[in-house]
Amino acid sequence: MRVEIWSDIACPWCYVGKARFEKALRAFEHQDAVEVIHRSFELDPNRPKGDTAAVIPMLAQKYGMTEDQAKDAERRLGDNAAAEGLAYRTEGRDHGNTFDMHRLLHFAREQGGQDTQDRLIGAFYRANFAEERSVFDDERLIALAADAGLDADAARAVLADPDAYADAVRADEREAAELGANGVPFFVLDRKFGVSGAQPAEVFTQALEQAWGARSPLTVLADGAADGADGEACGPDGCAVPRA
Repeated sequence: MRVEIWSDIACPWCYVGKARFEKALRAFEHQDAVEVIHRSFELDPNRPKGDTAAVIPMLAQKYGMTEDQAKDAERRLGDNAAAEGLAYRTEGRDHGNTFDMHRLLHFAREQGGQDTQDRLIGAFYRANFAEERSVFDDERLIALAADAGLDADAARAVLADPDAYADAVRADEREAAELGANGVPFFVLDRKFGVSGAQPAEVFTQALEQAWGARSPLTVLADGAADGADGEACGPDGCAVPRA
């Protein structure tokens, strides 16, 4: 079974939602048969690279609230993160363009598969939400990529080429729009079921069980291994002998 997760590193609910989903997945009987793919979604795609801003004033301006209200909102998010065992800095964080991070996540999956991609997105989340040094810095991203098991020079080459994996990021974003995802996190299970938002772990458990139970057995239209079938095939007992 495949689970695709559209998310953005700048999204605090994606950070929390990932932890809740993983809690459900760890308890899922068939977890070893679940493939998880992280897909790209940018919350602020028009922000130029290098243009960073402090999170609290950004939130106040974006949502029409005072800075004190924005701080209260961040503290509530911090409480939600803490409930999942996640560190969260409620003040002093910055916000910027995440396109390069998404490009590196595609690079990570190509180089090391699901586990490497998952380690890298986890490192990005921790760096952005829990650590003091800004994640919106190329050298910081390269160091995080290396910590996730990627070659630092190869990661640097990806960042130096603005076209590297850019099409893959844009394809993910187009697909999100086609699926009706206008916010993140957005979880798609076997392209049959969607879960929107950082739902409680119990909701993800129900979704996993429902998606697993809904898997349809393959309908075989022609069986070459069946007696009397015209389509020859090979099986555990050997191969069909050509007929005269």
